[in-house]
Amino acid sequence: MWAYESVFYQIYPLGFCGAPFENDGALEHRILKVLDWIPHMSRLGINAVYFSPLFESDTHGYNTRDYRKVDVRLGTNEDFKRVCDALHENGIKIVLDGVFNHVGRGFWAFQDVLKNRQSSPYINWFYRIAFDGNSNYNDGLWYEGWEGNYDLVKLNLQNEDVVRHLLDSVKFWVDEFGIDGLRLDVAYSLDEGFVRRLRSFTDGLKEDFYLLGEMLHGDYNRMVNDRMLHSATNYECYKGLYSSFNSMNMFEVNHSLMRQFGPENWTLYKGKHMLSFVDNHDVTRVASILSNEKHLPLIYAVAFGMPGIPCIYYGSEWGEKAQKSQGDPALRPCFDEPQWNGLTELIRKLCQAKKQSEALNYGAFRSVLLTNKQCIFERRSEHERVLVAVNADSEEFHAHFDAGCGLAVDLISGEEHDFGGGSVLPGYSVYFWKMER
Repeated sequence: MWAYESVFYQIYPLGFCGAPFENDGALEHRILKVLDWIPHMSRLGINAVYFSPLFESDTHGYNTRDYRKVDVRLGTNEDFKRVCDALHENGIKIVLDGVFNHVGRGFWAFQDVLKNRQSSPYINWFYRIAFDGNSNYNDGLWYEGWEGNYDLVKLNLQNEDVVRHLLDSVKFWVDEFGIDGLRLDVAYSLDEGFVRRLRSFTDGLKEDFYLLGEMLHGDYNRMVNDRMLHSATNYECYKGLYSSFNSMNMFEVNHSLMRQFGPENWTLYKGKHMLSFVDNHDVTRVASILSNEKHLPLIYAVAFGMPGIPCIYYGSEWGEKAQKSQGDPALRPCFDEPQWNGLTELIRKLCQAKKQSEALNYGAFRSVLLTNKQCIFERRSEHERVLVAVNADSEEFHAHFDAGCGLAVDLISGEEHDFGGGSVLPGYSVYFWKMER
């Protein structure tokens, strides 16, 4: 699967392109801005772009009006086709946000229900519409809003007409734009039968079509398996990553990694490839959540070194800041152009290391050395080993452990390292030592 060897770049199109929050109906060809960022993504070493919602919606993209039309605030279908063609020409795969749990109030079938009431043929497209109730929109009818949000009308995914409309839409995206995968919004809320149907459909639609699910807590195996999703968002390790650095307690993230990927028989996700991230469009930017800015390069190193598929949120590669308390628009800004600094350069090297290493893509996980402020773990595959070493302290650390060999090459700096002389980790340092097996 191509995704397992990739580094993802997440773009929230409506924010990235500076579109107004409300859908004003005015056509602007903003999505073409992505073309200007392709050189930046290529230089960084990106293999795949994950676009947050970009189909016609009421406001923020997750309240869909039309599954087969690019949002007028972003441009036309032809505009996005140009973007997709350019990305593919540069070796970058495309994953779109599949918002299948709910639609917006502006969705054409729901508008028909509001207009024609009991006479509408689309009543059963939605989950529990009751004409003897009401919502806070005072429509004279009640319906299921996702988690109480009545701007998000819950779809009935057990209705064959709804399922067929969604599957036909996915086929349209593949035929029209050549997309390579889907990220399923609120996958944990989706009807599991629908997810199985989607996997079977996409398996027959395009070879190695990738399905990623938004999962928060619980057992990801419930939906990440051979019949449903290939991968899920690793929120458990997301929390462990920043919390470990802020509390100077590397045991926390190591505990999660051992629980998920360690060598024991009870390990939950051994051999699976979850999506690793340090921030995204829904959470505080990592540069704002870390209490020590010198930990910023280190948290990316752990995210790239641990099992999984690294994903970078646009702007965070140069340390952009934003707090969730400022509201979602603050997390989803428009930048005039990409920036490049020391952090970006390190991430470029991490992308390069990931792409060149069998062990980082497919290797097993083993903890080698662990203190409150330092950690060394091993990724081991059939042909190579990589030792990921991180010192989160300001002081140098003398690491004593059995490396199992004398010489290695650091995938970040390219320098050779002789373990025979011991391993001294300078303050705030990271190494990816690679050795053949």
